[in-house]
Amino acid sequence: MAEPRKQFLDFPIEGMTCAACSTRLEKVLGRLPGVEEANVSLAGEAARLRFGDHATGADAVAEAVRKAGFQVPTRLVELDIRGMTCAACSARLEKVLSRLDGVTEARVNIATERAQVRIVPGAADEARLIEAVKKAGFEASPRKAAAEVRAEQEARAERQQRRERQRLAIAVGLTLPLALPMVGMLFGSHWMLPGWVQFLLATPVQFWIGLRFYQGAYKSLRGGAGNMDVLVVLGTSAAWGLSTWNVLFTAGGDLYFEASAMVITLVLLGKWLERRARSSAGRAIRALAQLRPDKAHLERDGGLVDVDAEAVLQDDRVVVRPGERLPVDGLVLEGETQVDESMVTGESLPVAKAAGDRVIGGTVNGEGMLRLRATAVGAESTLSRVIQLVESAQADKADIQRLADRVSAVFVPIVVTIAVLTFVVWQALGQGETAFIAAVSVLVIACPCALGLATPTAIMVGTGIAARRGILIKDAAALERGHKVDTVIFDKTGTLTQGRPAVHAIRPADGQDPVEILRLAAAVQQGSEHPLARAIREKAAADGLELPRAEAVRAVAGRGVRARVGARQVLIGNRAFLREQLGELPGLEALAEAGHAGRIQVFVAAAGLEPPLASAPDPSAGQARLLGSILLEDPLRPESAAAIAELHRQGIRSVMLSGDQESTAQAVAAALGIDQVRAEALPEDKVAEVQRLRAEGRVVAMVGDGVNDAPALAAADVGIAMGGGTDVAMHTAGITLMRPDPALVQQAMGLSRSIYQKIKQNLFWALIYNLIAIPAAALGLLNPVIAGAAMAFSSVSVVSNSLLLRRQWRG
Repeated sequence: MAEPRKQFLDFPIEGMTCAACSTRLEKVLGRLPGVEEANVSLAGEAARLRFGDHATGADAVAEAVRKAGFQVPTRLVELDIRGMTCAACSARLEKVLSRLDGVTEARVNIATERAQVRIVPGAADEARLIEAVKKAGFEASPRKAAAEVRAEQEARAERQQRRERQRLAIAVGLTLPLALPMVGMLFGSHWMLPGWVQFLLATPVQFWIGLRFYQGAYKSLRGGAGNMDVLVVLGTSAAWGLSTWNVLFTAGGDLYFEASAMVITLVLLGKWLERRARSSAGRAIRALAQLRPDKAHLERDGGLVDVDAEAVLQDDRVVVRPGERLPVDGLVLEGETQVDESMVTGESLPVAKAAGDRVIGGTVNGEGMLRLRATAVGAESTLSRVIQLVESAQADKADIQRLADRVSAVFVPIVVTIAVLTFVVWQALGQGETAFIAAVSVLVIACPCALGLATPTAIMVGTGIAARRGILIKDAAALERGHKVDTVIFDKTGTLTQGRPAVHAIRPADGQDPVEILRLAAAVQQGSEHPLARAIREKAAADGLELPRAEAVRAVAGRGVRARVGARQVLIGNRAFLREQLGELPGLEALAEAGHAGRIQVFVAAAGLEPPLASAPDPSAGQARLLGSILLEDPLRPESAAAIAELHRQGIRSVMLSGDQESTAQAVAAALGIDQVRAEALPEDKVAEVQRLRAEGRVVAMVGDGVNDAPALAAADVGIAMGGGTDVAMHTAGITLMRPDPALVQQAMGLSRSIYQKIKQNLFWALIYNLIAIPAAALGLLNPVIAGAAMAFSSVSVVSNSLLLRRQWRG
């Protein structure tokens, strides 16, 4: 019996505040019927479910998330509807849309011919809604283009970040006056603000700024588990509550307002840094989505109609004009052109397309007009699949996150239990005041502010050092795995090579002048933007050549170009083009078969104007002759060979993946001493190779620079984006080399090792204070003031230890 097809559901989550939240939600979702695996990403604020043969509906999943104390945000989609004739039509269409999985509400207005549908992103999308409308016998198109939706989402995220920055600034402003006396104590100065002033400063920090922690703690406890919000709330509330009691009802009692306010402010700082990291991770998906054009030229009723790209359906006829991005995957019906597919295949040269060829949405059309039949739209398109690959890889959790999950799951109940037992034991001994003070001391000293600062401070200091050295490190996963890497995969184009063709050599035929060959070739190519033409012109300019005027220039997409230069017709192109235009040329085969080590060879020929050249060969003319050929290559970066040699000295295996042809890739690998090569690799092939090596037990780093590398960068243990590459590659990778120098790869590994070691040290120091001081507090040896000081000192020690990285990497 065939294995049932696996189904996946990806959807966003709101309301998670720490690693314990994502762990608890994973358990809740994992218990749903049919769910084989649940993966919740705190950084990505999203969940991915894998189902077996029977999938739970999106509505049931959203309800389970809400019951766990979190939210599944919905999005309102507005569609223009055509073809409704009466109220019965709108009522029927409402029922059709409401029954779709992922749709929470649907309203159809016949008067405005508009549908408003509220969906769960990931469970439903515009393409699925439009298809359902079409099956119901109507036509639909989105009222908002994808660009508008993206702009609204970015504006919403910016408003959220601005609110968080403002609250953090207010918290710092209110907390500083409370913290200054603690600083003064270090220099022998003993002074303190009046109690009522401290109360007025600390109270808004506790209950307004800190409201999010109370909400998070309530939801966590309602779900049957404790998280870091619980520790923050217990410790700060105890410190604030005892201080408020002493201000209102006692005279001369100790005040701990500075401890509660500092904890709230420091943890809030950690949350703000975490939010920035999440936003950075999300930019990769947004950059990929922006490759899609907003509009498509659709054939309809004998003419062309501009529609939103999302409204194109399978088998629709689409026209793509020169220079435009292709809106969908399709099959060419008419036209010839060259398409820049570098963002998908990695091929540095445009690819010739003609009737019968397949094209990919998001790629850039060249000089010709195309008429296509849409073959894949929406989630089935190549670009959407690339986005899905990146999202899937980013959803994987780093081990350091799982460590935080385990620590919080054990630490919270243990601390609360110790505090309760402390209170009970002292109370039983008849020491009521000591019981309260000791219990509060346990909670205050156990506050996890240092735990919250352990990772972000080390990353902040370490990434500052790395940035000055030209290395940008983005996430914890790259840090914890970087020092374990034993295999580095390089993309060829733009990573080991410079990413743009250049003239390597000119091969003259017998008796021909190489300077004249270059001069004629550059003259014919003066108006072309083809990368090879640009390389030839740059070589001519570098040699100081004056170019004659070329007239009657005619290009044949993907084959060559011909033009009149003075009294001659000059032809430039591949071997097939010259044979087609001129017949058999003496010396052509010999020149073509001469070794060129994977370089691109462009042939140059000339013929007299009489008789005129025809599209069919005319070998009897006798006036055509081969001038020679020009060899072009994508030059290696000067640092590449030394970088590979350094990796080999460290015992690290090198692999090269390329979208180029086999001969070109093998030539580059031989020149650099690469251990393993795979040519003609698509994004899916690169991901498969990464996964294969990881399945063998290898720790893999992937180095790339293009959109086509993004899925593999995300799937690798460590993704390294080469500077000068695309934004997508840089946002997807955990490490970015800010200048195009492959030699920085090994240095990045060393920095990752140092930073990760600091993170582990910080986590140790953050916990050791608690482990030593909690028993002392329970025994009544510490009061909340000393406990608060110990808490603050633990934070200072964490930050100071992180700053030691600067000394370690000085110079």
